[in-house]
Amino acid sequence: MGLALVLTTVSPEIGGVLVRGEKGTAKSTAVRALAAVLPPIDVVAGDRFSTDPHDPAGASPDGPFPVDAATETRPVRLVELPIGATEDRVLGSLHLERALTHGKVEYEPGLLARAHRGVLYVDEVNLLHDHLVDLLLDAAAMGRATVERDGVSVEYAARFVLIGTMNPEEGELRPQLLDRFGLTVEITAPRDPRRRAEVVRRRIAYDADPGAFTERYLAADAALTERIAAARERAGKVRLGEPALLKIAEVCAAFEVDGLRADIVTARAAVAHAAWEGRDEVTRADIRRAAILTLPHRRRRKPFDAPGLDEDLLDRLLGDAEPPPGPPEGPESPDGPGPSGPPERPGTPGPDEASGPPDEAPAAERAPAPDHDAPGAPAAPTAPDPDAGPTAVSAAAPYRPRLLTVRGLGEGAAGRRSRALAGIGTRIGARPADGASGSLHLVETLRAAAAAGPARGPAGGRIPLRAEDLRHAVREGREANLVLFCVDASGSMAARKRMTQVKTAVLSLLLDAYRRRDKVGLVTFRGRRAELVLPPTHSVEIAARRLDELPAGGRTPLAEGLVEAAAILRRERLRDPRLRPLLVVVTDGRATGGPDAVARSRLAAEHVAALGVTSVVIDGETGPLRLGLAADLARRLGAEHLPVTAVSAEVLAGSVRDRTGGPRDGGLRGAA
Repeated sequence: MGLALVLTTVSPEIGGVLVRGEKGTAKSTAVRALAAVLPPIDVVAGDRFSTDPHDPAGASPDGPFPVDAATETRPVRLVELPIGATEDRVLGSLHLERALTHGKVEYEPGLLARAHRGVLYVDEVNLLHDHLVDLLLDAAAMGRATVERDGVSVEYAARFVLIGTMNPEEGELRPQLLDRFGLTVEITAPRDPRRRAEVVRRRIAYDADPGAFTERYLAADAALTERIAAARERAGKVRLGEPALLKIAEVCAAFEVDGLRADIVTARAAVAHAAWEGRDEVTRADIRRAAILTLPHRRRRKPFDAPGLDEDLLDRLLGDAEPPPGPPEGPESPDGPGPSGPPERPGTPGPDEASGPPDEAPAAERAPAPDHDAPGAPAAPTAPDPDAGPTAVSAAAPYRPRLLTVRGLGEGAAGRRSRALAGIGTRIGARPADGASGSLHLVETLRAAAAAGPARGPAGGRIPLRAEDLRHAVREGREANLVLFCVDASGSMAARKRMTQVKTAVLSLLLDAYRRRDKVGLVTFRGRRAELVLPPTHSVEIAARRLDELPAGGRTPLAEGLVEAAAILRRERLRDPRLRPLLVVVTDGRATGGPDAVARSRLAAEHVAALGVTSVVIDGETGPLRLGLAADLARRLGAEHLPVTAVSAEVLAGSVRDRTGGPRDGGLRGAA
């Protein structure tokens, strides 16, 4: 992580760093410390856009400045972008007070202008709204920001080092956004007790006397600042030879990365690494270091696969002409070398860790009664033995599912699923501000002030404006939802073809939830109980992994599954009343878990229906002999009934085309 942060400051054209890691690994601490060791910069005095006085091509909206304009030297800024920031705050906007009181159109700079020639830091960048991430990455790639709104037309330089940190457990970035970060690193906490003890020792020392602790490391910080400044000067002189450039292209092609951005970023990172190491020409060791930082998140992967890189393949591609170097050595610590061993490879378990995820599936439970779906109902000829042990079946390749939405109009966080009143979207009206935050509707504000003007008396020909006149724009957009899956994993679903269909449908819906920025949870039921396999989270990847490991077998405690789902929905409603849920029950509708299973499942369905949540029942029953129990369950839940074979959007579109006689190759591709 330290090397990645240094390289992107040596050559900001690399495109920033995304730091992925588990909680409590000092990601934010390291990023905030970066600005303190960067060389200071010269700026034009009084310029709000931090123009470089030594750059003849530099231009500022506050300029032009005279040739002999006063300059000042200041530290590099670390600008933090909150995940709740608005687009106006990021880009800048009309200076509202001066516009309304003096009638002047004046631009007020935002966070991008403040971060110019500095560091822009976004903690939990995976929780940032997609349109803000697009805006940030475009500005970082182009080096400029353009504002065209509210009668303001401004373009200014926005060259900064973009650094984002995230915990993958809270959800992933979209692949196209992930690709826009130049470098990506994954970090884990050290497993060596001595290194962990050193971290605790230094933290205690800092808390006891921050001034003395900082004083001990001033010399080391100053040496690091000098090395960064020297590497910046040397970077423009480093030679990237034709053999090195061809080797970079060979490596990127071998790892099947999409596009050419990986080749460009790897070349820039290799040059920066050579400058950092004091070399005048890029070597294979520089290429190896650069590839480890630039390629893991760009290689072509299946959905939900974590980023990674086969370093053995990388070494074979680079050959043995030059051995890979060890970690770069920085200035020695005043109190000795400390825990400075080689960094642990991300994802490598320590000696006290298990080599794989624990098996969370309960052991098979056996019941003495045979598996009867209902009194007098015939058994399906292909139904498996409910007392058989659990079996695990993998899903097939996911497909594009139909869009499942929550009824009504919500007010949740921005997403891509259900209709909602949101901060971005189509403007459909205005409402009084009432002290709340929001996007100002200027026309409606002036209209309200004008309507109340006669009652307020003469104002010298101007419209008197008061706080009660302010109006916020009401916009309709899309929100993210809580998608809670309640999956039947009993013996009646354990037939290989049926369970493959069910897992494929759920996996496809999980992939859809990932793209729509939803929160997901997973409840399974089999044997004699229901289990919360995955509490509601933004990490869809964990849900997909738990689904793949899910065994099937045993009886069908449908009532227990519905009751557990209802408890989770009530709890999540208390945590976030604005997060509207979508309950997806995947079952064939059979209830065989214990005495009076059918009656208890009907009562449980009525209990869930009383919560008033939008529900969908995906019917896992297939074959020529069907009992229709899932359809009856859907009626009791007030839910949509959807056969597992109809989850695909293409199947839905084909069905509509068959009924309407429409073309086979178009028309409903936007339905999902």
